[in-house]
Amino acid sequence: MELHDVWFVLIAVLWIGYFFLEGFDFGVGILTKLLARDRTERRVLINTIGPVWDGNEVWLLTAGGATFAAFPEWYATLFSGFYLPLLFILICLIIRGVAFEYRHKRPEDKWQTNWEHAIFWTSLVPALLWGVAFANIVRGVKIDKDFEYVGNFWDLLNPYAILGGLVTLTLFTFHGAVFVALKTEGDIRVRARKLALTLGLVTAVLALAFLIWTQIDKGDGKSLVAMIVAVLALVGALGAIKVGREGWSFALSGITIAAAVAMLFLTLFPNVMPSSLNEEWNLTVTNASSSPYTLKIMTWCAAIATPIVLLYQSWTYWVFRKRIGTRHIAADTH
Repeated sequence: MELHDVWFVLIAVLWIGYFFLEGFDFGVGILTKLLARDRTERRVLINTIGPVWDGNEVWLLTAGGATFAAFPEWYATLFSGFYLPLLFILICLIIRGVAFEYRHKRPEDKWQTNWEHAIFWTSLVPALLWGVAFANIVRGVKIDKDFEYVGNFWDLLNPYAILGGLVTLTLFTFHGAVFVALKTEGDIRVRARKLALTLGLVTAVLALAFLIWTQIDKGDGKSLVAMIVAVLALVGALGAIKVGREGWSFALSGITIAAAVAMLFLTLFPNVMPSSLNEEWNLTVTNASSSPYTLKIMTWCAAIATPIVLLYQSWTYWVFRKRIGTRHIAADTH
């Protein structure tokens, strides 16, 4: 295996990690409107991800940085061609971070309500757009012989991509509901389990349609295995949440995300961004990669830094592992 192949796999792992962790972040943000009945319950939901949401976004920064360094042609074409949706996502992530930090700074009802609206919408929009973006990457976009995107924004809103966006939206919300059930106590935990079951059934229908479409259009034997794993894990997550095993359900919903993302990358390889105009204009791991020397240096840096990041983040989750409920929210806490 060449170093550019190794870095393709590593970038896939980074995106899996990001969607696994940020996925339930987005889901919890969406659930502040769907699950929480009052401001105290919204505070409970926000507190479940309060210690970890910003650390989860490190995976996105690392995935983007690794793509820029390992596959500069891929990075240039992707970020120029998908400029508007990625800009929307970036704006949402900025506003979302500000909303988490500023919501409790003032006691006025209007101030807090506006920031709560911001948390909901800036969680929902990225959850939808990430699916649209990755579905388009797998499907192929209008790339010319100079490896430049020559389509427009509306070309990205095709049926396959919209279905992909709905899958990530529902899957992340389901993942978030399971996480809330795992991290809370009392009535909100019970309602989170019930909502997770409903969301999981909707997710299963949409995901099955999207994965089958992907497999028929782009798949092979390896992607078929990943699809089967994703489907079985989702079924298992539904069964586990139904009997109140939130830990197992959360692990299995995470496996669903990991297997689904892995399937998309398996259908891509050896391409990183296919051209819908001419297969000879596909961006591949070979023609889009950096020099072997650059990849070698990156590999050494990753080997040193990655274990440190994983240990630190694991420690953070361990420290904040206990359940919380409305009784932990002081009466004067905003």
